[in-house]
Parts: sequence; structure tokens; C-alpha cells
Amino acid sequence: MSRLSGSTQPAGLGKTATGLGGKGLGKSTAKRHRKILRDNINGITKGSIRRLARRGGVKRISATIYDEVRAALKDRLKLLLHDICAILEYTVRKTITVPDVVFVLNCHGTPIYGFDTPFRTRK
Repeated sequence: MSRLSGSTQPAGLGKTATGLGGKGLGKSTAKRHRKILRDNINGITKGSIRRLARRGGVKRISATIYDEVRAALKDRLKLLLHDICAILEYTVRKTITVPDVVFVLNCHGTPIYGFDTPFRTRK
């Protein structure tokens, strides 16, 4: 330990080019392509909500409806993904498959057409 440094650490340890201490924001090496996660629900654009509404037969859309639709979509996805994650933990898998989604939608009373029922047994 150095008497002149005023630090309780031995001389030379814990010092980086940016100062004393461990890694924090801005104190690590440059990571050029690191994606910063933000609120990704805004990726559901105004145009995509408008197209879905048009498919459902809506003619006029209020300006305040877009945030409400995003909030409803986020709540529904959280509910479905919670149950899908329970299935994945039970079956010791890490990949969501189509039958997982179809099964959870059927359990929630929202069947999706065009897919065979999962876990169907042969006669």
C-alpha cells in the first residue's frame, strides 16, 4: 500500500485509464455495436395499428387510441408469454414453438385457426 496515494488499495490495483473503481457505465472498453434496449412497444407503429383497425372494419381512428392499443397489446403479450414460459420450464426447453403458442391461446379461450391441435393423439 502506498502512503502517498491516499487509497486503501495496493498501488497499481483497481486503477484504470478512467480512474479508480470497477466497471460502470462509461468505464469499460468500447463496445461499438451494443444495442441499448428501450421501450420496444413503440415499434408497433401508428401505421400498423391503423392497418389492423382497417382490417377490423374501423373507418376513423382517434389520435389517443394508439397508446391505448400499445398498452393493451403489451398486457396481452405479458399474459401469454408468462404461460408459455411455464410450459418451457416444465418441458426443459429454451425455444418457443408454434404448438406452444397454439396451446396457450386455446387455454385462454382464443383459438387460432389453421394449425393442428397440439398434443393430438393418433387413433
